[in-house]
Amino acid sequence: MDFENDREDIIEGRNAVIEALRAGRVIDKIFIQKGDTDKTLGHIASKARDAGVVVVDADKRKLDGMSQTHAHQGVIALAALREYCSVADILAIAQERDEPPFVVVCDEISDPQNLGAIIRTAEAAGVHGIIIPKRRSAGLTSIVDKTSAGAAEHMAVARVANLSAAIKELQEGGVWVYGTAAEGSTQLWQTDLKGPIALVIGSEGDGISRLLRENCDFLVSIPMHGKVSSLNASAAAAIMIYEILRQRKV
Repeated sequence: MDFENDREDIIEGRNAVIEALRAGRVIDKIFIQKGDTDKTLGHIASKARDAGVVVVDADKRKLDGMSQTHAHQGVIALAALREYCSVADILAIAQERDEPPFVVVCDEISDPQNLGAIIRTAEAAGVHGIIIPKRRSAGLTSIVDKTSAGAAEHMAVARVANLSAAIKELQEGGVWVYGTAAEGSTQLWQTDLKGPIALVIGSEGDGISRLLRENCDFLVSIPMHGKVSSLNASAAAAIMIYEILRQRKV
C-alpha cells in the first residue's frame, strides 16, 4: 500500500459518506468544504456531530489534495481501519497478562508517521495500550498502520474526548503518570519507572499541554548534551519506553 494512493481510510462523496455514517463505520474526521451552503453537506455535518465524529471545515484546495477520485463533492471522511477500545479495556489487558499497567498517552501527535512509529515501538516493548485524543491527533489511518509495520493491528488504542479525564481514570486505577518535558524535575536515568505507569508524550511542536502537565504525577526530562534542544516525538517515546522496559526487567 502506498502512503498516498489506494488508501482504504479515505471515503469521498456525499452518498458514500452518508452510507458510512449509516453503517456505523468508525470515522475519525469528516472534512467539509468551507463556505458551501448545500443542505446535504449540512445534513452530513449534523449526523456526524450526533455520532461524535469530529467535523472540520476545509478549503477546496485541501480537499482536492486529499482526494483520490477527484470527485469529492465537497466532503471527505477519514475512517479508522478498525475499532477503538476504552481506557478500561487497556487496564483489563494488563490484568489479563498479570502485569502492572504500561500505557502510552499521546498528546496531540498530529503526524501519522510519528504516531505509527510510537505504536511500533510500544508494541515491541509490550505496552498494553495507547491513548489518543479525538481532536488534533492522527487516528488509526492507513498511513499509521503502514508506518507501524503492522503493529497497529495488535495494539489496543483508545480514542478519548478528554485526555485529562483519561489520565484521572488511570490514576484512579492505581497508575502513576509520567510526562516527558525539558524542564522535568528529574532526569530519565535518575527516575524510578517501575510499577504501574502511564507515559505522556507531547506533540511535535508544543510538547505536553499545560493542563496535562498539571495532571501528571511526575515530569521527566531526557538528558540532552548536543546543540539541539529537543527530540522528535517518536524518538523521545522510544527512549522513554525502553528505559521503562529495562527497569521492569532488572
